[in-house]
Parts: sequence; structure tokens; C-alpha cells
Amino acid sequence: MQLENLFRLLKKIKKQSMLPLHSPDISIKDYNILKNCVKSTNISTYSNYVKHFENKLKKYTKSKYVIATNSGTSALHLALMSFDIDKGDEILIPSLNYVAPANAIMYCNGSPHFVDVNKKTLSVDIEKLDNYLKKILLKKKNFFLNKVTKKKVRGMVAFHPFGHAVEIDKLKKVLKKYKLFLIEDAAEAMGTFFKKKHMGTYGDVGILSFNGNKIISTGGGGAVITNNKIKAMKILELATISRVRHEFEFIYKGIGYNYRMPGLNAALGISQLSKLNDLIKKKRIISRKYEKFFRSNKNITYFKEPNNCKSNCWLNTIILEKNNLRIRNKFIKKCIKNGIQVRPIWKPLHTLSYLKRFPRMKLVNTSILMNKILSLPSSPNIKL
Repeated sequence: MQLENLFRLLKKIKKQSMLPLHSPDISIKDYNILKNCVKSTNISTYSNYVKHFENKLKKYTKSKYVIATNSGTSALHLALMSFDIDKGDEILIPSLNYVAPANAIMYCNGSPHFVDVNKKTLSVDIEKLDNYLKKILLKKKNFFLNKVTKKKVRGMVAFHPFGHAVEIDKLKKVLKKYKLFLIEDAAEAMGTFFKKKHMGTYGDVGILSFNGNKIISTGGGGAVITNNKIKAMKILELATISRVRHEFEFIYKGIGYNYRMPGLNAALGISQLSKLNDLIKKKRIISRKYEKFFRSNKNITYFKEPNNCKSNCWLNTIILEKNNLRIRNKFIKKCIKNGIQVRPIWKPLHTLSYLKRFPRMKLVNTSILMNKILSLPSSPNIKL
């Protein structure tokens, strides 16, 4: 009955043939800057638009260094490469997660090590992680070893689900105890602040995503943000095919990647970033209305922003009380049939065939939540 009420609400706000999960806000201003960029022919990765977009991101996030990339996944790959991952090194990530962090770890010949999530934050369970690391880690001179696999545990990629911040300061303290680096996957958290600091700036390195479904979009793209100059220079070098700067010669230091953001994408990013605060205001209003709708519902919990967080409220998400896959799937299919996009959370990474072999802790909460989470239409211009 509760899902039926939700369906009626979604059908009511559907104004066109399709109610998308999250579509970008594209305006005449976006169109004009793209038109000007094309006219200038300044569309490549060496475009002035790229540098301008990076400077705008620096100012907004208060990061010293920003390297704009062609995707969030390439940003993750570069961030991990800045830590010189050796073959078999273990990197901690939540299993209830998008696949990009696991893939990026494997690009570096590392091993993802899956950890459990907290039922309230839907990101890493910090207390459980601390207890787990106490049990499995063996201290060596300058690093910690996994007692079971005999491999180094090097760091963690932590994400902020649906735009809401994990308690990143507490997580950072736990990781520091074990000399583990922290990469913040803030792909979903552009515009989110925790204790007045932008997400991605607490870790050693952070990454952002500007994919077509994010709160601001460059069509496709991402960025690495950091305050560490050495890492920033290494990441920039790797992202530009390891090319040595020279007046006219093409000289390369080693293997590199063509990961830089093109000027055309950056131009759109400049325009999109200028309206981010207005988009967040709209999305926070939508969030409050969804929250009010679910307030008296005992069978559905609305995923609210945590304390000390000002979220971008990217995707409005609910947690079903009952773990009933049949009822959930019936609701999803009904929505799809009626042109309404709703999305279940990702399949836990440890259940995917090519990732089953990697180490993991007991994933109790992950197993409970995997069939209970749904994201709802959240475009900034929907009218609830």
C-alpha cells in the first residue's frame, strides 16, 4: 500500500512521456558558452576553457590543485596511481558501491578489499572497520600487513552516497592509526559540505564526477582535487600522456594516459558551475518535500542528510523496511512501464563474478540493505 501511494505521487509529477531519475539542467546560457567554444575552435584538452574551469573548481572547493579529467573513473585511476600501488596491495572499499573504484584499483594491479556499510549512512561503517582492522592487521616497520593474505593494506577509497557525507573526520582518524591513505570518492557530492569543508578536501586526494546524471554535468568528465603539490604534479603528468614540456619536441617520460578533459566539456562545466548553488537550493526543497511525504510511513525510511552536513541532495533515496525482492521488483517494473525511472542500489561488488575472489570482512549490513534501497526521480526542476 505504501509503495502504491508513492507510485501515485510519482505519476502525478510526471509531466512528459518520461520522468527521469536525474536529468541535467541545460539552459540557454549553457548553449551559448558551447556555441562560443565551438566558434573559437578552442575545444581540445589544451583549451583555455579547461584551465578556467579548473580555477573555478579550486575557488568553489577551496582546493589548491585541480586536474580536470574525461571521467570520474579516470580521476579515480589517477588518484590511486599517485600512491604507487604495488601488485596485490589491498585497498579498502565498501562492497555496497558503484563498480568504478574496484575497477580503478584493479587497473593499478591492486586488490579491492570489501568492507561493510553503516545502516544509517549507507557508507563505510567506521566503528566496525576500526574493530576489523585491529584484528586483521599486523604492524611492520612502515606499513600494515593483512595477517590472512600476507599483503599490504595501503589505504581506502571512501564515497559519499547520493550526495550525503560520511563522517569523514572520524574515518580519517581511524585510517591514520594504521597509516592508510584516504581517497575521497566525491563523485556524487559536488556541492556537499561537511563541517563547512567541501567533500573531497578531507582526504589525501579527492575526486569529482560531472557525468550526465550528476548535479552539474560536463556531458562526461571528472576532476582530481588535492592540496598535495607532489601528488598534483604526478597526476597532471600521468593525465597528459607523461609528456615533457618542450617548445616543439614530443618527448615522453614513460607510460601515461590521455585522461584530460576537452575544452568543449570544460566550457559546459563553467556554465553549469555558475548555477550550482541555485540547483542545490531547488534540490533541497525537493528533498524536504520527499521527507515530509515519508515522515509518517513506518515501512519506508527516507535517507536524510546526516548531522554537520549540508548535502547537495543529489538523489532522493528510500530504505524499505521489509526485504521483499518480489514486491520491490514489481514496483520498479510498474514504474518503468509508466515511464518513471526509479533505481535500486548497485549489486554489492563482492557478489559480482569477477570480484568474488577478493578479501572481505563479514558484510552483514550490506546483505541486509542490498535489496531494500531505491532512488527516486530527483531532477532539480520536478514539481512535488
